[in-house]
Amino acid sequence: MSARAWLRAGLAFIAVAQFAVGNWALWSPRSFFDIPWVGMRMPYNAHLMMDYGAMSLATSVALGVSFFVTRRILARTALAVYLTFAAPHLVIHIQLLHHLTPGERVPLLIALAAAVAIPLALLPLTGRLEKQ
Repeated sequence: MSARAWLRAGLAFIAVAQFAVGNWALWSPRSFFDIPWVGMRMPYNAHLMMDYGAMSLATSVALGVSFFVTRRILARTALAVYLTFAAPHLVIHIQLLHHLTPGERVPLLIALAAAVAIPLALLPLTGRLEKQ
């Protein structure tokens, strides 16, 4: 598979994941919050969950556009936008692990670490794209 194909596959994967999570949090905030590593045994806040859902949908748009119009600046911008969320999100959850059981910590850390590792792995592939 070419670097461009890997980049497009990665962009599509992240865009679809953000779209799915965003819709879930926006349209069914209580259900999304009830996941142990989301609510983390803290008080429920519907407004916060719906805001998170809307932000995730917005991120999916940037990632989706960069999939369809695969240009260097678009892909780099979309990945940077996503990483600006994903990296602090990982750090925040690492600091809040005490809210989770040991069995809940592992899948959370794997998912959040992958959410940072995947776009970091994709960024170098953008150097092979057209500048426009």
